[in-house]
Amino acid sequence: MSERPEEPNQAPDAESLLPIDEHIEEGHDAEGRKVRHRGIYLLPNLFTTANLFAGFYSIINSMSAQAALSAGDSVNASKYFAFAAIAIFVAMVLDGLDGRVARMTNTQSAFGAEYDSLSDMVAFGVAPALLAFGWALGDMGKVGWMVAFIYVAGAALRLARFNTQVGTADKRYFIGLASPAAAGVVAGIVWAFSDYGIQGSKMSFLVALMVAAAGMLMVSNIKYNSFKELDLKGRVPFVAILAVVLVFAVVFSDPPRILLLVFLAYAASGPVQYLLHLRRHKSVE
Repeated sequence: MSERPEEPNQAPDAESLLPIDEHIEEGHDAEGRKVRHRGIYLLPNLFTTANLFAGFYSIINSMSAQAALSAGDSVNASKYFAFAAIAIFVAMVLDGLDGRVARMTNTQSAFGAEYDSLSDMVAFGVAPALLAFGWALGDMGKVGWMVAFIYVAGAALRLARFNTQVGTADKRYFIGLASPAAAGVVAGIVWAFSDYGIQGSKMSFLVALMVAAAGMLMVSNIKYNSFKELDLKGRVPFVAILAVVLVFAVVFSDPPRILLLVFLAYAASGPVQYLLHLRRHKSVE
């Protein structure tokens, strides 16, 4: 037979009493034969769940910040906005770990890929938009929530396009700004300025431009370096670890401002490289 089940298709009677169906996923073995796998891989999905929780925690803190603002408590509002932004950066770390753990342990699955995308939509789509809306865009009325929706829609379209191009796209580049990087720009702006007690209402127009630009860059055809060609498992010169230590020292010297500058530079690198490419192309002609 061309199909050989990895485990029996029928669950034991004790399991069948549970009001939850077992996940069964079809795949192929080393010889190309179709196989069926029951259950999911725990380790990478734990990181994905933590990523989802970080996004949810960011949303809760954004809501708490809005409640504090309504009560006239600007001090606690700034604190909650900072917590919401930090949670998004934590989600970025967890998002990077789940994929690497899955590849290192050979536990990739279609379920994991879909679960990761849904978690990313919460952590890097909805959470940053609500954070920006609560901090600055809410004072702009309908324009504010329209800008926030542009960002959310851009993140959803970006993730959907990425999922359909996984097997064909050049792994050296992202087509469009990656959703974690876009979220880093939005969260970095809020964290950097709210950390100084600056109210978002004083810079609503600038924030609206940045949020809308991040949303549009996600669905653009501009290429961004993915840095996936970096070999993290091979040997490197000793000076490399010194450079890593220096980077950590610089980041932790002033996390809000340094991280904002890093993500702004990365977001701007795509359009700059695109314009330089057009200039070289015109000079050749």
